[in-house]
Amino acid sequence: MSIFAFEEQMAIGEVRGVDTSQIFIRVSSAEKLSKARVGRLIYIQGQDANEWVIGLVNRVWRDPVEQKFQDPLSEEITYDQIPDEMNTIQVTLIGTYLTRHGTKYNHFTRAVLSLPDINRLVFPLEGTALEKFMSIIGNAENEDDTLPLEIGVYALDKKAKTYLDANKLFQRHAALLGSTGSGKSWSVATILEQAVKLNNSNIILFDLHGEYTKLPYAQQLRIAGPGDLSAPNKDAIFLPFWLMNFDEIQSMIIDNSEQSAPNQSMAVLEAVTELKKETLLSLNKRDVLERFTVNSPIPFHMESIISLLGQKNKEEIETGEVYASGDKKGQAKTKQGPLFDKLTRMLIRLNNKIEDRRYGFLFQAPEEYYEYESLFKIATTLMGQPGISEYEKPGIKIIDFSEVPSDILPIIVSLVARLVYQIQFWLEPGNDNEGRHPILLICDEAHLYLPNSPQNSTERKSLENFERIAKEGRKYGVGLFVVSQRPSDVSTTILSQCNNIISLRLTNERDKTVVKNLLPDTLGGLLEILPGLEVGEAVVVGDSTLLPTRIVLNKPVHPPKSNTIDFWTRWKESGDKVNLMQAVENLRKQSRI
Repeated sequence: MSIFAFEEQMAIGEVRGVDTSQIFIRVSSAEKLSKARVGRLIYIQGQDANEWVIGLVNRVWRDPVEQKFQDPLSEEITYDQIPDEMNTIQVTLIGTYLTRHGTKYNHFTRAVLSLPDINRLVFPLEGTALEKFMSIIGNAENEDDTLPLEIGVYALDKKAKTYLDANKLFQRHAALLGSTGSGKSWSVATILEQAVKLNNSNIILFDLHGEYTKLPYAQQLRIAGPGDLSAPNKDAIFLPFWLMNFDEIQSMIIDNSEQSAPNQSMAVLEAVTELKKETLLSLNKRDVLERFTVNSPIPFHMESIISLLGQKNKEEIETGEVYASGDKKGQAKTKQGPLFDKLTRMLIRLNNKIEDRRYGFLFQAPEEYYEYESLFKIATTLMGQPGISEYEKPGIKIIDFSEVPSDILPIIVSLVARLVYQIQFWLEPGNDNEGRHPILLICDEAHLYLPNSPQNSTERKSLENFERIAKEGRKYGVGLFVVSQRPSDVSTTILSQCNNIISLRLTNERDKTVVKNLLPDTLGGLLEILPGLEVGEAVVVGDSTLLPTRIVLNKPVHPPKSNTIDFWTRWKESGDKVNLMQAVENLRKQSRI
């Protein structure tokens, strides 16, 4: 039996216009127009009593009707029978409800199986019918045996839980967008709390401000700071310079604006290749030696590359002639080498970075990070899961980048992402990709390292790494979850690959336009409500949800450290005991540890 009733007195109007995905409805009275608010659902009978088309109201308006006076008045029509105004609503069709579908009852599909006929009556979806419909949606999204991803409740009916198809959410990439204070961190924490219930979840969250460092169910990791150089903590991660590929090395140490940049690039290429070759020869890795490239992650020490480049910078070569007289009689004549004094400025820059303790995680890693097996240990730390990791909580890894210098932050975040992607790429997948355990990268504050308009070589290289993951990661079990408060500053290439959008409150017009452009034209009107969303409310659209609509997100049990400080309230109170002495010392040490 259908959950929808077909009672003429309940109708709010009738179909007056039909487009490929939208319909226009004439509402019979101003009173009934109040039931057609933007964001509400309506239903219209389809081709038979088994089929009902579901729509979402995205525009409501009223037009005055011009009355044409006639003399004398027609006996059939009087002035009071002519309406003063025409009430109209525009509806986007979002799916079809079937009373019976094969052997199943009460089935909902996102497909619009047929368009409604002109003059069909239109009914508001409310009351008991709405509760039953939302229950059907919830059951449809949770009909398999896997643990559901419960993200909140529907704003239309807060008794109905909102479930997302987590497979489609992560494998097809997602974006969580919203202004500061709209509830992004809460949303991320809510998803993490759902994921940790799974036996073998595998998530890396890039935490740029230390917001998630207190989550008790996650493994807390941290890019090593100056305080870790002499006595590293267990949670500190070093990323030795040799992990970088050649393009990343160039972006770090070569200034392309210098006239000698091509010579510097050639010298670095030769030096890195030579040092990696020496390492492989010393370890008798003949099979790798025959196939390695300059981009292969093979350990070498920074002192060695400085020495080689210094030699090339002062190199003099023999001309083939000898001095015929004087103190140098009989000695071979020399001339300046091809790179003589052309590497000086680059070497100064490189030496400054090596001596700067802020870059210690790159250039001053412990000796164990220069062993051949160290890459496997780094991979296990980043990608470990229960059974193959030394850590107590390997399923969800929070990596704190808060102590990484801002000028190299993009390239360091992308270095971690690239290592994960490339290791997944080179895994032997076996049958049906069973050898690849999927992993999700949550890119918090993505606008800081996935810029829409990169300003320098490090930002460009970071963007290239992530764009490749966005385009190809799904094939190799790497998902992206992009989180940002400024969607207009995030790469449009990456956002366009996100087939799921969770948008919280957005007030900036540029940001709203970006999000609107990511969605089908038929759903653009849904985003007009974005500035009016409450904290923790969102519009969810994409492959992971059957019903694109407004939801209220669940609050996490363990919220992140992102609560905004209440200035006025704190000023009114007695005051906080601030340890300025400790803050000054932390500033000097460049570390909070």
